[in-house]
Amino acid sequence: MPAELLPPARTYLFVPGTRPERFDKALASGADKVVLDLEDAVAADDKATARGVVTAWLQSATPAGRSRIVVRINDANSSWFAADLAAFGDAHGIGVLLPKAESAEQIAETQAALPGASILALIESARGVSEANRIAAAGAQRLVFGTLDFALDLDMDITTDASGLGYAASRIAIASRLAGLPAPVAGVTPQLDDEARLLSDLADARRLGFGAKLCIHPRQVQPIHAALRPSAEALDWAQRVLVADAASPGAARLDGRMVDRPVVLQAHRTLALARD
Repeated sequence: MPAELLPPARTYLFVPGTRPERFDKALASGADKVVLDLEDAVAADDKATARGVVTAWLQSATPAGRSRIVVRINDANSSWFAADLAAFGDAHGIGVLLPKAESAEQIAETQAALPGASILALIESARGVSEANRIAAAGAQRLVFGTLDFALDLDMDITTDASGLGYAASRIAIASRLAGLPAPVAGVTPQLDDEARLLSDLADARRLGFGAKLCIHPRQVQPIHAALRPSAEALDWAQRVLVADAASPGAARLDGRMVDRPVVLQAHRTLALARD
C-alpha cells in the first residue's frame, strides 16, 4: 500500500491525566489513540500533579504504547502552557493535542518546543475556524473540531440539533484537504448511553469530510470502528480493482468502467479501512 494511504487513526479516547490506573485500560479498549488529558479533565490545583503523572508513565511505557498516546496540553494562553511544553520536550513519538488553537504562531511555537511530537490542533472557537487554513498549513499533523466549546463560543444549542456546526466543520475539512492533512477528527458525543446518537453524529461528520471521532468512554470505540468499516461488497470491489489494475496497469476495465489512478487510490483506501 502506498505510504500516503496508510490509515490514520479513527478514534481518540480521552482519559484524565490524574487517573494513571486507566491508561493501560484505555489502550486495551482498542482505541487507535488514547488522549491523556491535562486540560479540561484536570482541576487547576491538580495541573502539576497530572503533568508529573503523565510524564512518569510515558517514561516507562513501551514504544508501541507511546506511539498510540496523545497528550492534551493546556492552551497557549494559559498559565500552564510553558510548563507543559517544558515537560514534554523530550517526549518523542507521541502526539500532542493543542486546545483552543487560534493561530499559526501557536502551532509553530508548540512544534518548536516539542520537535519529537506530532501536533494536533483542536479548533474550538470562531477565531480558530477563521484561521483554520493557516493553522493547517503551519505544521499541524491533523485538525480536530472541538464542537462543545465551539457551540459555547457562539452561544449555540446543539443538544438536539447540531446542524449549525456544518459551516465550521466544512471549513475545517477543506482546510485539512488543502494542506494535505488526513481527514479531520469530529468532536465528542456526550450522550454515553445513546449509541444511535453516537452513530448519527458520526454519519453527519462523515458527510462533511471527517474521518475520525473523539471518544469520552471506551464503549464508544467499537461502534465507531464498525461503522467506518467498509461493507463486504465494497471490499470485494476494491480487491477486484487492484487485481484488474495489476493485470493491465493504466488500461484496465472493471464492470464497464475504466480503472484509472483515482479508482485505484479509492480501492487502496477502502481496503485500508478494513481493520478491527
